[in-house]
Amino acid sequence: MEEELMASLKARFEAHPERHPEVGWKEVAARISENPEKLRSLHRMEETGGEPDVVGRDEVTGELLYFDCSPETPDGRRSVCYDREGLESRKTHRPDHNAVELAAEIGIELLTEEQYLHLQSLGEFDVKTSSWLKTPEDVRKLGGAIFGDRRFGRVFIYHNGAQSYYAARGFRGCLRL
Repeated sequence: MEEELMASLKARFEAHPERHPEVGWKEVAARISENPEKLRSLHRMEETGGEPDVVGRDEVTGELLYFDCSPETPDGRRSVCYDREGLESRKTHRPDHNAVELAAEIGIELLTEEQYLHLQSLGEFDVKTSSWLKTPEDVRKLGGAIFGDRRFGRVFIYHNGAQSYYAARGFRGCLRL
């Protein structure tokens, strides 16, 4: 499994150099080998349809940033409420999971609004789907959560109740390496 996953990650990395112009594969491979627990998270990102790829480096910490780069929100992470509170507030038709806890199980964080806009600067993502984003606490306290998508050639960040879920809404994640 490990060799197959590394081959897949390398192939994707080499196929999309515009996503990480200042990062070389040798550095990525070395960081993965130094942090084997991150390989498990990359595997989970991959198996849920995320197509993870390096999209840059955190300017403060120097960490490499892996984002889900699948054209649409990962298929294996759709039809979820935003968080546990949103899930428990549903009286009927509860989905099986929520985005915040599922991300934690995978070992990733939901993309922030800024990260989502960065991803969208690298290509066109979520033209038929939408992705929950890490929601600011003041919005969440009021019962809301934010999501993003691309429609009509533009990127939109919008809101919904945290208890809502749709077949075409999931979440994208960030793994720091």
